[in-house]
Amino acid sequence: MDVAALLLGADGRVRGDADMVFDGQPVHPSGAVRHEQASLVLALHEVEAAVERIVIAGAADGGVLEAVAPDGAAVASYAATGAGDATAVAFGEFFRESGGWKFTGLGRGYGSGLAGLVTEYGVEVAEEEPEPVASGPVPLVGVVKMPGRPLPAGGGPQDVPVPAGPFPPADRAYELVEGWEFGPLFEPFACTGDGNQVVTVDGVPSGPVLVETAHEGEGYFATFPLDKRNKDGRLLFSTTLRHFRGSTVTTAPEGRPLRLRVGATNRWALRVKPVAAARRLEGTLKGYGPEALLHTGGAADLQVDFKGDEEGHGYVGMWCHEVAGHTALTPRPSLVVSDTGALLHTVPLPPGPLLLLFNAEGRWTLTVREPD
Repeated sequence: MDVAALLLGADGRVRGDADMVFDGQPVHPSGAVRHEQASLVLALHEVEAAVERIVIAGAADGGVLEAVAPDGAAVASYAATGAGDATAVAFGEFFRESGGWKFTGLGRGYGSGLAGLVTEYGVEVAEEEPEPVASGPVPLVGVVKMPGRPLPAGGGPQDVPVPAGPFPPADRAYELVEGWEFGPLFEPFACTGDGNQVVTVDGVPSGPVLVETAHEGEGYFATFPLDKRNKDGRLLFSTTLRHFRGSTVTTAPEGRPLRLRVGATNRWALRVKPVAAARRLEGTLKGYGPEALLHTGGAADLQVDFKGDEEGHGYVGMWCHEVAGHTALTPRPSLVVSDTGALLHTVPLPPGPLLLLFNAEGRWTLTVREPD
């Protein structure tokens, strides 16, 4: 099978167009990764220190992905047996651990093709992806850096209840976190839809706002804000989680309405609310997928128990925005968690008020404790 490599920084995204190595761009500037006929050559000891992960992806044909050492010995392998409606798959990734490298299989399929897959890792494909042809791999053109953060895709839940329809209802009641001053206050906007649609959000002042979404059943779901040229901005959601639910924060523009492009397989619900309506991080919280959380207390230790998808795989990350005295999202938030696979990890949090953008490809439990 033909494959491509994505070299990712600590934020889980490419740093620029050169960090994607494929048949159309066969050599990384560092020389550490090269694309050859139906294969990749990785010199892991030459990979730049800023690169934390290398994702291996390609077309969703059956086959075996195998990592072979210079002496010919197979050191890792991953079998792909077909991916249903997916046309591209993130097969696995190399990641740094204890001064070396390890490999884990991902097996994450994308119905939106290779262009949809690489978009999750910070790549923007400037031209529409052509239809796949049997004679060779799908070419990618116009690859450039897209700012933002990665967003999830993965399996369904196990011990978290999943409702039968879009969750939660569009008219769900909400309660503002007392004393929270980041972002404007306004009457929430809500709508529902089915399939692809562009939504114009009326009556929302400029500034940071909370976006909550839910998608029914299985299939692909994505949400993009549209810029003043009516083109996709920073990706908010991109997932194949079953019965997806999620929330994040984006910025409503000044002088024009917030417009969102929804790409969906099935029915969905969307709400735009004040950031103060997000869930407060206190005690123990359980969830499934990405969520925006508010921390208003003092310094704390946060235990992250991430279960991942049904096979224990998936990415988990958390970005911390210190919002006191700010009216906009900080351009360089602190990355306090970034890992793949199931984990039990404790991280220190500074005193609030904090906006925590938690990104999880599966089930999780967060527990806040006072420092010893």
